Amino acid sequence: MRLSYYGIGKGDMMRKLFGFTAAGVLALFCSGCTGPEPQYRTTATIKDVMDSIVDPNADFLWKAVSTESGAKGIVEHAPQNDDDWKELRRHAIALMEATNTLQIPLRLVAKPGEKSENPEVELSPEVIKTLIDSDRASWIKHNHTLHDATAAMLTAIEAKNTNGVLDAGDSIDKACEACHMQYWYPEKRKVK
Repeated sequence: MRLSYYGIGKGDMMRKLFGFTAAGVLALFCSGCTGPEPQYRTTATIKDVMDSIVDPNADFLWKAVSTESGAKGIVEHAPQNDDDWKELRRHAIALMEATNTLQIPLRLVAKPGEKSENPEVELSPEVIKTLIDSDRASWIKHNHTLHDATAAMLTAIEAKNTNGVLDAGDSIDKACEACHMQYWYPEKRKVK
């Protein structure tokens, strides 16, 4: 018996329905084969992030409030106006966000084949990567410590508190040094 609806027989309709269902299941199955696109695209290495974001911003923050003794005598440095404080704030934000960038999984320590600049003191990028990968919790903790020290700097900046900036700068220095002692030049720790 033929169905009069669009002139399609019952057997033809069942074959088409089965074909569409099978095609749908196959499409769903194959879509899972390739997996989702990675959430992050880690183009820069940890060394790149340190050289391009962490170091220049930390240096700017450390120099913002300082005392210098030289040929001109003692020279005090501190933000003088709202624009100076805004600039200091931009550097603090960049440093804080760098700590998140450094935590992105699968980021290389250095470019493939890149060597330590001072191999007699510094660990190789391969060893650093092994240390990070073997204890991600410590890596994340070091990044959070730097983030928190920089957040204290941001609080001092927003309050226009030069003493707070100095204190936070010291905390940032300690956070950086603690991380370097674990991942960059741990042999110095043994010497002390």
